[in-house]
Amino acid sequence: MAKILLVDDELTFQELIKYNLEQTGLEVEIASDGNTALTKAEQMSPTLIILDLMLPGIDGFEVCCRFKANKKTSSIPIIILSAKSEDFEKVLGLELGAEDYITKPFSPRELVARVKVCLRRIATTPQSENDRIKVG
Repeated sequence: MAKILLVDDELTFQELIKYNLEQTGLEVEIASDGNTALTKAEQMSPTLIILDLMLPGIDGFEVCCRFKANKKTSSIPIIILSAKSEDFEKVLGLELGAEDYITKPFSPRELVARVKVCLRRIATTPQSENDRIKVG
């Protein structure tokens, strides 16, 4: 079963996202701030991280950078889910290593669909040199 780490400080969004993802059979763990997210990601090794940008303490951009700089979490895909909707923020999030960027307000069905797409991509991506097929 895929484990999702949801990083968002708003209780309403936590409940909405957790409920919708759990309805599809995914396991969801919640972190309400950046420091907790960094700790939980190391402990639980999630399959995917959903990350808000406006967090107390460390902001989401910095959290994303730290995930990507850490050997244990660098390969975990990140979907940014944020109220920040300027092109600059979207591009920055993607350039920092996020797989996708979804703006709030959002459709829970769309979020679930994007999570499933990302999980499918992970399942079909070779994880090591030994898993790759070389031709020629």
